[in-house]
Amino acid sequence: MSNAIVIIPTYKERDNIRAIIDAVFALPKEFHVLIVDDNSPDGTPQIVEQMQQYYNLTEHKLHLVKRPGKLGLGTAYITGFKYAMAKGYEYILEMDADFSHDPKDLVNLYLACAEGKSDVAIGSRYATGVNVVNWPIGRVLLSYFASSYVRLITSIPIRDTTAGFLCYRKKVLETIPLDQVKFVGYAFQIEMKFLAWKYGFVLEEVPIIFTDRTRGESKMSAGIFKEAFFGVLQMTVQSWFKKYIPIGQSS
Repeated sequence: MSNAIVIIPTYKERDNIRAIIDAVFALPKEFHVLIVDDNSPDGTPQIVEQMQQYYNLTEHKLHLVKRPGKLGLGTAYITGFKYAMAKGYEYILEMDADFSHDPKDLVNLYLACAEGKSDVAIGSRYATGVNVVNWPIGRVLLSYFASSYVRLITSIPIRDTTAGFLCYRKKVLETIPLDQVKFVGYAFQIEMKFLAWKYGFVLEEVPIIFTDRTRGESKMSAGIFKEAFFGVLQMTVQSWFKKYIPIGQSS
């Protein structure tokens, strides 16, 4: 059995899902894959079920969790985290289904945790400048300055705070109280990094090149940025009145 699983949340990803699963399973490092689907009406989960008949012949390495509807990116990942921990995976990775994250970079993220000193490895668009392909300049600036805003408010030493391409050691997700994570949109990614940092874990940015999707529908909306902008302020202020005690340490 592999010691690492890649969580991929999906909604209406029939144009990408088969190719992204095949790409992960073609890597030199063996990863298992968990698809968390929010009741896609385009047949995405049915494609995954068809692929399970092939990939799970000798080992159960393609997993599928079907949810009743669109419940938010954050809750999809939390569902995946709990599933992966219950199954005993030591390294839990997350990525998008649309090839904006290159599956080949999964190996580098895994190695940063498995062979390096990192507890959280972040596939970073901004660790070595701005490494984004096919985004309009307005969206690049919005994303870049959003991360700068988060660093300014929270003091977290991460350049790409909104990144959604990560590897976690299991102990990080065991320590963070997942049921208390408040954000459900893309601000979820900010909150998870913030909590990991506050609990004293080692975060490392691994440079990647981010390529905007060419197939399927973007899930970005104005509400997502509003949640992040105001939520970061609230999250930071609340952190001033809270103690972050890692598992195994007493207060």
